[in-house]
Amino acid sequence: MLLSVFRAAADPEPDSRWPQLLGAQYTYVLQHQDALDAPYSGRLSLQPDGDTQPTHTLGGYLGWAPVGWGQLYFDTEKFMGAGVSDATGLGGLTNGDVVREGASNLKKTFYIARLYARFMLPLGSAVIHVERAQDQVPGTEASTRLEFKVGRMAVNDDFDKNRYAASARTQFLNWSLWDNTAWDYAANTRGYTDGILFGYVSPHWSLKYGIYRMPEFANGQPLVGSLRNARGENLELAVSPFVSAGTVIRALLYRNTAAMGIYDQALAFAAATGTVPSISADDRAGRHKTGFGLNMEQPLAHDGETGVFARVGWNDGKTESFAFTEVDNEVSAGVQLSGSPWWRKDDRLGAALVSEGLSAPHREYLAAGGSGFLLDDGRLHYRREQVLEIYYRAQLTDSIAGAPIKVQLSPDFQFIRNPGFNEDRGPARFWGVRAHLEY
Repeated sequence: MLLSVFRAAADPEPDSRWPQLLGAQYTYVLQHQDALDAPYSGRLSLQPDGDTQPTHTLGGYLGWAPVGWGQLYFDTEKFMGAGVSDATGLGGLTNGDVVREGASNLKKTFYIARLYARFMLPLGSAVIHVERAQDQVPGTEASTRLEFKVGRMAVNDDFDKNRYAASARTQFLNWSLWDNTAWDYAANTRGYTDGILFGYVSPHWSLKYGIYRMPEFANGQPLVGSLRNARGENLELAVSPFVSAGTVIRALLYRNTAAMGIYDQALAFAAATGTVPSISADDRAGRHKTGFGLNMEQPLAHDGETGVFARVGWNDGKTESFAFTEVDNEVSAGVQLSGSPWWRKDDRLGAALVSEGLSAPHREYLAAGGSGFLLDDGRLHYRREQVLEIYYRAQLTDSIAGAPIKVQLSPDFQFIRNPGFNEDRGPARFWGVRAHLEY
């Protein structure tokens, strides 16, 4: 009966009903951190003498659409290397392709990144054609539909997306630019989790709700087994008020439930006992973190390849940063320019600014010598962390021997004032080059 409902509507069809290799990629990032002024350092500080580190990621992405209304996806990836300063000491880490500190015990082997099913119920006769892409079976889909996804996935596959700032492998490298860093979304250390997504999608607006497993502890790889005990919930409304202009505005609300510590209670216990505060020692089940995000993209020229974007994010900052990074509020804005004006239509130039901060209890905890999973200078002279990033992505070719293989080379520069929200340290400069091959 369900199948007959789908056929009676838009009859969406994949280009092929056979399992397909939807994509494969290799990304190499070599990044150098200059030495910086540092009158003192802590356990998780940026290294004052500087550092140089490479990272490599490999990935293969498979999809199968045995019917027009259902699809299956399987992705496998491998990460090698390390971030500069062990990927610590900043709210906005500088290499988005790195696995975070605390995960050094993870084996550098292939792992399952995504394994999920996607179901679609058309709500009209209009269809659109979608091209082959990572986690996208080519074919036609109903332009207005209900969606359901279940399995292992990345939460930011479906939430806080942005045309100009969403991929560290092809766009901005800094964490504060490819996601809203105040959004502490559910994920294991590698960035994936298990969950369920429900959504309504139309050309003018969409509404999505997702619920996902949280890690057992901050920056942890194992996930809590039951959504009853711990979960990350996300609700996002996306609107395209001027479809012809390409404007997209997204409003996100989220609420996490997990065994989290509370900064004020950790500080009170430390003051009463004359010890250094420990947020993890205050972990208790059933605690919450809430927050929101706003996200805008506006195409300007060159078929939308030139455009601007902005994000604003906030969370209550009462409970510990748990799954993504240590930021409680942020604002970012930037621009992407197509290379068309200088006869390099597939090249891109990007530039963006970020200002991010901590809640009062969070900064007091760090100033008292407390340690998070990314921040610990031993003390803190608080100021907002400020980031400038500029990259140029040169696309060297879009095919090799007739195969659709893109080869890209991207120099990158980042300048960060008050690294780790500490005015006493820095500024810090980061120089990098990224090579990316994509099928």
